[in-house]
Amino acid sequence: MTTTIMTNLNCNAGRRSFLAGTGLSLGSAALATLLSNTGGAATSGIAPGSEPRWRGVVQPLHHAARVKRVIHLCMAGGPSHLETLDFKPKLAELHGQAMPDSFTKGQQIAQLQARQLNCLGPQLTFRKCGQSGQEISNALPHLQGIADQICIVRSLHTEQINHDPAHTFMNTGSGIPGRPSMGSWILYGLGSDTEELPGYVVLVSAGGGQGQPIASRQWHSGFLPSRFQGVQFQAAGDPVLYVGNPAGISTGAQRGFLDSLQELNRIGNQRLQDRELETRVSQYEMAFRMQTSTPELMDISQEPDHILTMYGLERLKGTRGGDGSFASNCLLARRMAERGVRFIQLYHRGWDHHGGVKAGVEYTGGLVDQGAAALVTDLQQRGLLEDTLVIWGGEFGRTPMGQGDGRDHHIKGFSMWLAGGGIRAGKTYGATDELGYAAVENPVHVHDLHATMLHLLGIDHQRLTFPFQGRDYRLTDVHGHVVSNILG
Repeated sequence: MTTTIMTNLNCNAGRRSFLAGTGLSLGSAALATLLSNTGGAATSGIAPGSEPRWRGVVQPLHHAARVKRVIHLCMAGGPSHLETLDFKPKLAELHGQAMPDSFTKGQQIAQLQARQLNCLGPQLTFRKCGQSGQEISNALPHLQGIADQICIVRSLHTEQINHDPAHTFMNTGSGIPGRPSMGSWILYGLGSDTEELPGYVVLVSAGGGQGQPIASRQWHSGFLPSRFQGVQFQAAGDPVLYVGNPAGISTGAQRGFLDSLQELNRIGNQRLQDRELETRVSQYEMAFRMQTSTPELMDISQEPDHILTMYGLERLKGTRGGDGSFASNCLLARRMAERGVRFIQLYHRGWDHHGGVKAGVEYTGGLVDQGAAALVTDLQQRGLLEDTLVIWGGEFGRTPMGQGDGRDHHIKGFSMWLAGGGIRAGKTYGATDELGYAAVENPVHVHDLHATMLHLLGIDHQRLTFPFQGRDYRLTDVHGHVVSNILG
C-alpha cells in the first residue's frame, strides 16, 4: 500500500487535499492509530527516522532539582479556607455582626455587592495535629493524620474572582485564555520520564457541591506545540474511548494505511518544517505504545488489599479499573508517578458552596480527604515522595462574610497545602488577618507558587521562556519569587 500511494501521489498536492480525497480525516486517522489492536512491539510499523522522545529545553538543569514530578490536586470550586485550613477565633466572636468597613470598603466582591455584609463564623471545629501542632479542620481527619508531612500556606492570593478565569490564572499565570498551562510548561522544559504514557495526564472527579464545569483549555499547551498539552484519561472504564477496530477493518489494512500516513507526515515535514507535523508523528507513535501501557496502568486488580483499604477503595477489590472517584484517581496518580508521568492533575469538582457551607465542606471533604492523605503516605512508603511535589488547593478561597449560610468567592486570602521533596514538612507559613479576609503575613501570589514549583524541578522560572508574537513569554510572566521559607 505504501508503494502504491507514494508512486501515485503528486508531491505538489497538499496533504489536506490528499486526505480529503481519500475520505479520511486526520482525527479519524489518529483515532485509528490509537485503537489498533496489533498487540505488537511499540515500534512495530513505525518507519525509520522517527522523531526521538522530547528531552526538554532545560539542558542542563538550571540548578539541582529537588523533585522530578508534580501531582496537582485541584479542588475546583474554591474550598473555604475558613472551614478547612485557616481557623479564625475572632471571626467566631463576631458571628452575625456587621463586617467592619475597614476590611471591605472599595474591595472586589463577586456576588455580595450592595448587600449587608455580616460575619459568618467558622462553621466547623479545628484541632491541633501531630507534633507540629498545625490546625486542621475536623472535616479532614485523614489530613490531620499526616499534619507532620505537609506544609500549610495560609497566605495565598490571586487576581481572578470568577471560577473559569480563576482556574485559567491558577493553571497558566494569566486570566486570558490561550496561554500554556503549567503542566505544558514543565513538559516543554523537562520532557517526560516515560515513552509509554503521555507526560501530562488529567483525571476529573465530581461530587459534594455545585460542580463548576472544567474546560479542556485548562490543560492546553497554548502557543507551545500541541505535543505538550495534557491528555485527559477517563477515570472509570476504558481510559481511552472506542477501544476496538471499526467493523470490517482488518489489522493488516489499518497497519498499511497508518504506515503510509506516517510517511506522508514525514515528507510534508521535510518541506514545511511544521511543529504540528512533528507533533502528529510523535503522537502516533505514542498511541501505539499506549495500547499496551495504558490498560496495564489502569488495572488496579493487583494492588494489595491493604493499599485499597488505605485509599478507602475496599469496594474495588478484585476489579480491574477505577470507579471515577477522587480516591481512585489518587491511586492511579501514584501508579502514574511510578511510571514516569511528569505532571499529573486531579480535578475534583464540588467545592462551590455559596450555601450550606458547613454540610458542604463536611461532605466534599469526606470525598477527597482519605484519598489525598493516602496518596502522600503511599508515595512516602515507596520512596517516591522525596522526589514528588504534591499541591492541594483551589482557585481561590471564600469570604468571611456570609452569603446566607454559605460564602462567596474570595481572592484576597486563601490556603493550600504542599508535601514532598524540598518542602518543609510540619510548617504553617503565612497568615491572613484576624477575620481571614486578606493575606497580611508573608503573602504568596499564584506567580510565587509557580516560581517555587519550577525551582523545585530545577528550573529558574525567569529562564524558561518561549518566543511568541514578538516577545518571550514565561509561566510567571514578569512576576514571581521563590518562596524559600517553605523549602527544607
